[in-house]
Amino acid sequence: MSIVKLRLTRAGSKKRPYYHIVAAPNTSPRDGRYIERIGSYNPMIAKDHPDRVKLKEERCKHWLSTGAQPTDRVSRFFEAVGLLVAKNRNNPKKALPGKRRQEREAAAT
Repeated sequence: MSIVKLRLTRAGSKKRPYYHIVAAPNTSPRDGRYIERIGSYNPMIAKDHPDRVKLKEERCKHWLSTGAQPTDRVSRFFEAVGLLVAKNRNNPKKALPGKRRQEREAAAT
């Protein structure tokens, strides 16, 4: 038996991405066979627009209760809605200046 993942499948035309949030076996290809469509994500819409991410919350809860594993991006959508507890993410390199700036500062001193 394969593991069920909650993940994004790409739809839409070239340069106009649109994603379906689906429950799919982890062995299926990205845009291949899936068990159930549980939502959608349109990255072309503004971040604060309510139609950017649409979820069938009851079905999401069902799949989470059966042990389905959400991918990183889908888990962030679930955290925003309140289906999952938000993880404390740490990215210590984000605050550091880039490589070229570090080289310029080192050359200036």
